[in-house]
Amino acid sequence: MRVRAARIQPVQPQSGSTANEVSALVARAQTGDAEAFGLVYDRYVDQVFRFVYRRVLDRQVAEDLTSETFLRALRNINSFRRPGGDFGAWVTTIARNLTLNWQQSHQRRERPVAELRDAAPVDRVPSPEAAVVDALTREALVTAIEQLNPVQRQCITLRYLRELSIEETAQALGKTPAAIKSAQYKALRALRGLLSATAVMPA
Repeated sequence: MRVRAARIQPVQPQSGSTANEVSALVARAQTGDAEAFGLVYDRYVDQVFRFVYRRVLDRQVAEDLTSETFLRALRNINSFRRPGGDFGAWVTTIARNLTLNWQQSHQRRERPVAELRDAAPVDRVPSPEAAVVDALTREALVTAIEQLNPVQRQCITLRYLRELSIEETAQALGKTPAAIKSAQYKALRALRGLLSATAVMPA
């Protein structure tokens, strides 16, 4: 099962009739009706994709995890209890567990830090001397970021390398905006201390 590119739009609350329709589709899916499960998939795929994407911030990974979520939902459809069960909450729980497993297995620093290390200005061609200084300074910043604790490193990565807002960063990391502001302040203070000892200055 391959997830389609999700349409990013607000999730609308379900009415009673919609909940009844979903319950009926799930009941059919539990008897082996593949078409019914496809209709349930269509109702929830965008919601699940958005949930995952906000946490992994990588479209390809989000699509893969969304696909795996619905594969697991299909394999375990008979474990979903109805009536009264919220299928959206159930499938989102599957997505949350898969996302947490992915985050634990893939520390979110390799790709952003690599992007910083490989970044090059596109609007100017620096002199050879300036290019050397820029590369060394960038390497010092990469090294400094890698010395931060995980929360601080993620905060700096999302805020300054991926240019997310405080609110977006808080949502991605599952923390409050106040916690992100505190982590950002501490991370920048730590970086200033680390860079003051390793900064490369032009001759």
